[in-house]
Amino acid sequence: MIKKINDFLAGWPMTIVGGLFLLASFVLPRVGMPWGEQLAWVCVVICGIPLLYLAIWRIIHNRGIAKISSALLISMAMVAAILIGDLFAAGEVAFIMEIGALLEDMTTARARKGLKKLIALTPETGRVIRDGKEIVIPAAQIRRGDTLRILPGETIPVDGVITVGETSVDQSIMTGESLPVDKAVGEAVFSGTINRFGSIDMEATEVGADSSLSKLIRMVQDADKKQAPTQRIADKWASWLVPVALLIAIAAWLTTGDVVRGVTVLVVFCPCALVLATPTAIMAAIGQATKHGVIVKSGEALEKMGKVKTVAFDKTGTLTYGKLAISDLIPLADMDEAELLRLAASAERRSEHPLGRAIVEKANGDGVELYEVSEFKMEAGKGVKAVIDGQTYCLGSEPYLTEHGITLSDHGRAALDELRQAGKASVLVGCDGAVLGIVALSDTLRPEAKDMVAELKALGTRAVLLTGDNEKAAAYFTSRIGIDEVHAGLLPEHKVKQLGALKVRGPVAMIGDGVNDAPALKTADVGVAMGAMGSDIAVEAADVALMTDDVSNIPYLKWLSNATVNTIKLAITLSMCINFVAVTLSVLGVLTPTTGALVHNAGSCFVVLLAALLYDRKYRKKQCKGKRGRP
Repeated sequence: MIKKINDFLAGWPMTIVGGLFLLASFVLPRVGMPWGEQLAWVCVVICGIPLLYLAIWRIIHNRGIAKISSALLISMAMVAAILIGDLFAAGEVAFIMEIGALLEDMTTARARKGLKKLIALTPETGRVIRDGKEIVIPAAQIRRGDTLRILPGETIPVDGVITVGETSVDQSIMTGESLPVDKAVGEAVFSGTINRFGSIDMEATEVGADSSLSKLIRMVQDADKKQAPTQRIADKWASWLVPVALLIAIAAWLTTGDVVRGVTVLVVFCPCALVLATPTAIMAAIGQATKHGVIVKSGEALEKMGKVKTVAFDKTGTLTYGKLAISDLIPLADMDEAELLRLAASAERRSEHPLGRAIVEKANGDGVELYEVSEFKMEAGKGVKAVIDGQTYCLGSEPYLTEHGITLSDHGRAALDELRQAGKASVLVGCDGAVLGIVALSDTLRPEAKDMVAELKALGTRAVLLTGDNEKAAAYFTSRIGIDEVHAGLLPEHKVKQLGALKVRGPVAMIGDGVNDAPALKTADVGVAMGAMGSDIAVEAADVALMTDDVSNIPYLKWLSNATVNTIKLAITLSMCINFVAVTLSVLGVLTPTTGALVHNAGSCFVVLLAALLYDRKYRKKQCKGKRGRP
């Protein structure tokens, strides 16, 4: 009951009512209505009760020095002002404190829906083969050693090893890879991943809580629990502010014999400017960030981002678009690139494989008129066979073409090796025993990535790549944008461990977009999600979301965070200077509780104005000195 009353009084509506009565208590006595001073009691009750509740609650429940808080100091000042009959001063300090608390609550609200969406990805059933029959059972009843059959398009319910069949598996939920991975007998598959093409049988090896998806969910939960709320700066300082304020107030009273001077010291010593400085600066920064398409979920994220020394990036969908496109057309026979594309697209037009779809999409985009295909056969995980004008063409991997008696020339092998070194996927086009050409595909690098890395370096921040892709693909992309440190072939748990190692050097921010990035986004000091195309789970797991998918906003975010932290430090320094001057004047008897409250209020307004100016501050892009245009 007490908590309900406290929550009602501490809300915006009642706080505004209290502020209006406080204003009336100041104005009415000065226009010939002395009874108006009593109206301050309304503000004292509305704003003072939540303040006293918080101070007492912290004394009872907090441990050690944490029992002493800014709420305790302001409560003492409020009670002292009431005892000497200065109701306006009592109401003013309580009102300012309550406004600061409400502003901070607005900036620290966090969404918690992402974990529910991650849990929703867990398969509910699985097709188990028992006594030669297929039966569908709840996934929770699957046991190690069970044989499961996974049809095309189905989600794999547990971890296991393929025993029969070949297929391509979409593992983006686990590794973030843009390409489905071809799987054959003896290879591992993971829960939550999607079987794209061939039907397979598999033996369950890790089930229930031990499966990869369950571990992924637990990592997000555990990392979320480790996110402790930021202590208010005023509370951090309260451990020495309270005893210092008391000593000075008592000394002023005993030395001068004037209790009013002691009360005035308590009033002006209240850390209201400190309470307001942080949330106001953060609200201004969050407002500016929103104008740039950057959604910051909490003030804590901005504070931490200002201290970040390393920014770790996922590759697919973050530094790249996460979409396959043809990068090279290499004819190895008597034909040009246009004819090679026409043949490849004609053969692949019925294919469901992402490589085939990308080839057809390129041909359609270029307005290429395709050949008619009389026969078509697709072998999952290997390639396709198509008959065009009576000629049989095979498209796929080198082993697939070798199976059909098609060999690769030395020139073609050199070209293929070069493409592999660049981390590109290759489709070989063969006919009549010879490879006619190679179609290479790769993810597309974001054009702004190179300048973004250079700007981060200019801001004194290192860039690191953490990716589930293979080393060659990762090295190829990072060499083009100037990232020097690369960690490839990482599953979600490996990214979490790598982040732990990076955090030894200082605070780390993680930039990602996929479900597989959620644990890393939670583990990092600051998680930044590519919001427009990123998964809902990644966005919810992160502290910051880039709604425009523009990675050039990363240096802007770092600059804004730096500016926010510096503004808060400046505001705190100024507020302490104002407090020092006000305390001196209070001891000398120049200020009374009322005039002290007004000076104290003016100082708070000055701090708020300084912090609010952050909203319109402009960001100017920086380049590394001596390396303009190069990372």
